[in-house]
Amino acid sequence: MVRLSSMFRHTAAPLGAALIALMSAAPVHAASPEEQAVLAPFQSILDAIAKRDRNLMRDNMLPGGMATLKRGDKITQLHFDSFIDHIPVTGTQQLQERIYNPLVKIDDDIAVIWTEYQFFIDGKVDHCGTDIAHLVKRDGRWLVAGIADTQRKDCP
Repeated sequence: MVRLSSMFRHTAAPLGAALIALMSAAPVHAASPEEQAVLAPFQSILDAIAKRDRNLMRDNMLPGGMATLKRGDKITQLHFDSFIDHIPVTGTQQLQERIYNPLVKIDDDIAVIWTEYQFFIDGKVDHCGTDIAHLVKRDGRWLVAGIADTQRKDCP
């Protein structure tokens, strides 16, 4: 018995590591149609920033919503109208925000997105962090009701 127990002790760690590696190599869960529907207005807002299209941003946001932005130790809250006004409508810099590994949770007509992001200016990473958006379904359409994000310069 002692030998058998000793054998398992020596093989358990490598076996566990192999199992974890195998599981992490498994395909990522594809978003369901409803998860895709939740992600769509948030992605439209990101696309609108790149296009400098304030109307497209507004079309995907619930009126009266708020943005909470954490920059270093400072937290700023803006109504969506003020947040949208901070997006430049002119300029030559290419702006792009890419999200990674979004987690979407849905319950009835509310949803939340938690995702990592990187923000690029002229194709170079300027900052990164986490975006959180909560959405509501109004008249059969998902709208972003609130946004919160962090911002760091120490991006991978």
